[in-house]
Amino acid sequence: MMLLTRRQTLFAAMAAGLVGRTAFAQSAAAKVRIALDWTPNTNHIGIYVARAKGFYEAAGLDVEILPYADTSAGTLVANGVADFGICGEIETFTQRAAGADVKLVYAVVQTETGRLIFKGGRDDIKSPKDLDGKTYGGFGGAWEEALVSAMIRNDGGKGTFQNVTLGTSAYEALDNGAIDFTLEIYTWEGIAAQLENRQVGRWRYSDYGIPDEQTTAIASSDAYLAANPQNARAFIQATLKGYAHSVDNPDEACDLLIAGSNGALLNTDLVKASQKALVEGHFLRSENGAIGTIDPAKAEAIGTFLFDHGILLDANGTALTEKPDFSAYYTNSLLG
Repeated sequence: MMLLTRRQTLFAAMAAGLVGRTAFAQSAAAKVRIALDWTPNTNHIGIYVARAKGFYEAAGLDVEILPYADTSAGTLVANGVADFGICGEIETFTQRAAGADVKLVYAVVQTETGRLIFKGGRDDIKSPKDLDGKTYGGFGGAWEEALVSAMIRNDGGKGTFQNVTLGTSAYEALDNGAIDFTLEIYTWEGIAAQLENRQVGRWRYSDYGIPDEQTTAIASSDAYLAANPQNARAFIQATLKGYAHSVDNPDEACDLLIAGSNGALLNTDLVKASQKALVEGHFLRSENGAIGTIDPAKAEAIGTFLFDHGILLDANGTALTEKPDFSAYYTNSLLG
C-alpha cells in the first residue's frame, strides 16, 4: 500500500512538473500585434508564411495579425494599438513629420511598385506630358498631386490636370472613360489587369524624375522599440525569414497566404501571378540579395522630394521649413 502511494506521489509530481513547464512555455510567448494596410495580399506574404511555418513560435512570439480597418496602420502603431504595421514609406514620413511616433523597421519591397497608368490604345496619350488638362482619379493622398505634376513637368508639360478622389473605384472609372489616368500598384492591380486582358499603358515614376521609393514597409514606434528590444528584433528577423522563404518557395508561400487569409483571397491565379512578379522583378529581394533593408539613399531622396514639394507638415498642418534628419525616420538595426 505504501509502494502504491509513493508511485502515485511520484507520478503526480511528474505530471505537475510537466503542467508547470507547459504553462511556463505558453506564458513565455510574447504577444506581438501587426496591423495590415489592406486586406491580405502578397505584400503581406512573409508574415503569413512566418506564422504558418512556425518561425514566430520558434522565436518565442505569439503574433496576432490585426484585420484591416479604416484607421491607418501607422496611426494604430503610433497610438499603441498595434506594435507593428504595414505602412507606405511616404505615409510614414508624413506622419512622423507631423509628430506621430512611427519609424520604419523593414522594407517589404526594395524598389517602387507604383505606376502611373492610362487606358491603353489611346492615340492622344504617348507620354506623361500628354496628361496636361486631363482628369486624374486619385486616392486622396497629399503627395499624389506633387508626384503626377512633377512627372508631367519633367516630360515637358505644364503639370496641370483635374484631380478627383475616387479610391479603388478609379480603376473602373479608367475602364469606362470617366477619368484619363490614375495610379496602380503594378504587382497587384497591374497583374490583375494582365490576367483580365485589359489594355493598360503605364510608366515608372523614376523614368520621369521621381526618386525611387521602397513603397511598402513595416513600421513600429520608438516607444515600442525602446520597451521591447528583444521582441522587436525577434519579430523582424522571423518576418525576414518568412519573406525569404516566400521568394525561394513561391508556390508553397502562396498556398499558405491563401489558407491563412480566412477566405479573403479567392483569386488564386492573381495571388500566384502577383508573387511571381514580386520575385522575378526582384521586389522582395533585390538582385544583389538585399531583403528587408531600408536604403538610406532612397529614404533621403524621397524624403527630400516630399520636403521640397511642401508635403511634410507639422502637427499644426504647416509645411516644414527645415528639412528633417531622415535617418531618424527608420532603422535597419533589427535585421541582424
